[in-house]
Amino acid sequence: MRPGRHNKIKVLLFFDIGGSMDDHIKLCQEMFSAAKTEFKHIEYFYFHNCLYDYVWKDNRRRHSERTPTLDIMHKYGHDYKLIFVGDATMSPYEILQPGGSIEYSNDEAGAVRMRRMIEAYPKAERLNPETEQLWLCRRQCAEAARDSDVDDAAA
Repeated sequence: MRPGRHNKIKVLLFFDIGGSMDDHIKLCQEMFSAAKTEFKHIEYFYFHNCLYDYVWKDNRRRHSERTPTLDIMHKYGHDYKLIFVGDATMSPYEILQPGGSIEYSNDEAGAVRMRRMIEAYPKAERLNPETEQLWLCRRQCAEAARDSDVDDAAA
């Protein structure tokens, strides 16, 4: 009997959890279960809303057992592929501002961390569990909020 074949692709899987993603828990669990059986080399991490200074493996210990995102880039080879699972529902300041995280005062803007991760692992995909109609609505809301912040600063 031959052992089951596994895909040799190495994957770093990042799940946005909490808040608006609570509606997609079952779907994410099914996806994670399928990914674990398909990929021989898979590491998973959780984050909330945007990739910041830290990620974690156990949501119950998210404040005590965190992994710095820089450590991930040093530990895992750059032949890994990234998969981000999330609905991208957040305020613009969570992406654009240091200290914008709703959980703690992050050192750098989420966009800086995301850009750094994508530069280290250029083979990356984002999976959004929501319908495409909601993507446009969320983007327009984020742009409107960002534009109003700019106008307020200029006034």
